[in-house]
Order: sequence, then structure tokens, then C-alpha cells
Amino acid sequence: MSRRTLLLSLLALACEEAPALEPGEDKPGGDTTVFDTTANAFALSARNMSFDRRQRFVVGNSFFNKNWVTAPSSTASRDGLGPTFNARSCSTCHFRDGRGRPPRPGEEFSGLLLRLAIPGQEAHGGPLPAGPYGDQLQPQAIADVPAEGTPRVTYLEQPGRFADGEGYSLRAPTYTIEAPALGPLPRDLQISPRVAPAIIGMGLLAAIPEADILARADPDDADDDGISGRPNYVWDHAAGATALGRFGWKANQPSILQQTAGAFLGDIGVSSSLFPLENCPEGQVECAAAPTGGSAGAPEVSDSLLAEIVLYTNTLAVPARRAPEAPEAFRGKQLFAAAGCADCHTPRHVTGEAPELPEVAAQTIFPFTDLLLHDMGEGLADHRPDFVADGSEWRTPPLWGLGLVETVNGHTEFLHDGRARSLLEAVLWHGGEAEAARDQVLAMTADERAALLTFLGSL
Repeated sequence: MSRRTLLLSLLALACEEAPALEPGEDKPGGDTTVFDTTANAFALSARNMSFDRRQRFVVGNSFFNKNWVTAPSSTASRDGLGPTFNARSCSTCHFRDGRGRPPRPGEEFSGLLLRLAIPGQEAHGGPLPAGPYGDQLQPQAIADVPAEGTPRVTYLEQPGRFADGEGYSLRAPTYTIEAPALGPLPRDLQISPRVAPAIIGMGLLAAIPEADILARADPDDADDDGISGRPNYVWDHAAGATALGRFGWKANQPSILQQTAGAFLGDIGVSSSLFPLENCPEGQVECAAAPTGGSAGAPEVSDSLLAEIVLYTNTLAVPARRAPEAPEAFRGKQLFAAAGCADCHTPRHVTGEAPELPEVAAQTIFPFTDLLLHDMGEGLADHRPDFVADGSEWRTPPLWGLGLVETVNGHTEFLHDGRARSLLEAVLWHGGEAEAARDQVLAMTADERAALLTFLGSL
């Protein structure tokens, strides 16, 4: 039996046996779900928040969107920008809490940054910083401090055809760094581009029980299905121990607290109690001599303010699906499952207890992710290991909100570096463990591809 015949047989069987919608599927965030299809669809609080907690959400939102300024200044609550940085606020990259994108010709990098490393591991098993350039390129700096360099991206088109003869083209990026300010770049420099992802539903993902995530792992492909998802184990700075990674493109962050504090330091150059030292790698003399913000001897972002921003990020709601019961969307859902996409993009989870976040506890959610690492093939490889993750592995990204990215952020550029200009291009970049699923899509008719995209657009 050919793959094509098998796909059609599985699809027919699924359509006969499966209900159009699972209970709660139309509300992917459970009781937190919002019903909004405007440009603010990603920026709303969980619908089950109390009034008092929603006031804290508003405070966190305010500081998420405000620009940080160079120290010293009269606004001590948000001074301390830099000395080197990528952005002046969280929302510069996560505009309206949504996805960043690669720069257009002539634009500066903002929603896309470059992680750096050289071969080896640092003390806790993470990537080894690239000498004076550290672990992330900062193309901006305050006065009297040199910016580290200017990132550039160019593309080469790679044409292909579906089985029915319709053509397509994928753009393959190449990243370079011009005018490096701190001496020659290492010859063995590893560059990993990372676009800012949408940050909806993160508190729900944090509340998925660890045992449930690990139960889906199959690192040795024991069931011989070609899918061998595995967990990333990373260093938890707050706990001082190794922990399961859940967040980031390579699941290299164990918690929203660490993700947030790490972004403050790495992206904005703002210190916290979790990361109290300025982001000045050895050899950056002007950086180390620059003035710092906040009160004398205190972190530039206080623990209380950091807590409000973390609460805000934890309780950003997921939008409801649009017309998920429509026949075309249901057909696309069955094609998605029959092609094997749901083997990694696990549709349904149930969250566990969350004493500090009652909004996300005991919710049935549909994020379409297993939070595990998968080998995505050479085409998507960045060749930069990150703790357990090797250079071709990526965490399965959640798919909720996909259909509203264009409305919220004005673009349809996907994958870890935004190279895919549409959802279909994103699928066609899949390789490695997802190669068989990609081949099923290549074999689909134009009508089937349209149904698949209708389903993805309803998420």
C-alpha cells in the first residue's frame, strides 16, 4: 500500500469514527480562553482572573511595554538600559505579545536575535560563550560603549514541486556579522537565529505535569515509529539544580521566571536578583565601566517588579478558535493527524495543580505541543547545542494562535528564524523526524492542502 493510499484510508477511518470536536477544543486555553479576533487578541488577561489579580496584570503589562532608559536618570524604576542590548523594552520584540519577524531590507534586527557560542560547554552544561561576544550578539549600545557588531541575513531561494506539479519555493537564510567591534570573530563561531515567539498561554504550559511530558518521551524510538522526542535538562538558577526545560526554541529555560530575567539581561541589559551581574563578557572594558541603574547595589529590575511581569506573562490568555467545527477545518484536522503531525504537536493536555496561579490549574488545554526536543533535519539545523539539545533538535512549538499572527503582528513568517513566509512553507521545511509527515503533505492534492491550512488557520 502506498503512503498516499494509506493517508486516504486513515483519513476516511478518522472521519467515520471521530467527533467533529473534542470537548473543550474550541476553547484551547480552557477557562482562561478569550474571545477576541482583533489586533489585541494576544494581549488580554485570562478570563478567569479575579479583579485584584487583574490589577497586577495591568501593572505587569505597563512595564512590559515601557522603554528602559540609560542610567542614571530620574526614572529609577526603569533605568539601567544596556550597556549593550538588543531592544529597549520587552514589547519591542514581542509586539502586542506576538511573534517577531526577520528584518526587511534596510531594517535593523529587533524581533530576531543571534545566539552565539563556540564548541564546548560552560560549567552547568549550557553553550560556551564566544569570548568577548558572549552568548548573544548585542547590536546596540549606550553612549561611549561599542556595539558588538551588525547582524545581516541574506536568502537563497530553493524551488520544489508538490506531487500534483504545483511549484513552491523555500528561502534558505545565511547569517553574518559585520563590523565586529571586539576583535575577530572566532573561526568556530556557532550562530543560532531566534525570532521572538508569541507568549500567550505560557502559564498553562508551565502547569502541565512534568510526568505527563516525560511519559511522551521516546529518546531511543522504542516503538519504532520514527519519532524520538526527548526532554531537555537545563540549569535552573533559582533552584541551583538541573531541571526540565519547557520554554525557548530549544526548551533551554525551566521556568517563566528564568526566561523573563534572562531576557531582561540578555536582550535589554537589565540586571535582576537572579542575574545580578551586568552583561559584560571579559574583554568588554567600556561595558564594564558604564554606569548602572537602580538603587546603589540593588538589581536594576526589583524582585517585586519582576514578579508583576512574570505574573503578566503567566496569565496572557489564549484566543478561542475560529469556526473549528466548519467542515473544511475538520477535514484539515483529520489530514493533520493522518499525516503524523499530531505525533509531535500533541493536541491535548490537562494542567495540574498551580497554587500560585489558580487561573491555570486543572484546565483542559489544546496547545498542540509535546514540549519535547525533536531532530528536525539538516535543513533547520543551527549546529549550536544547547544543554541536552543538539544542533538539529528543536522543541515542538505550540500552535495555538497561529491563525491570528497576521492580524496581531502583520506578517505570516514562521519557524525559529522566520524563514517560512507562510504556514505551508513552514511545513515544507520539516525534516528529520518530521520528514515522513512532510512527504505526506507533498503528496496531498491542492484541495487537501487548502483544508490543512484552514485547520491551522483556525488554531
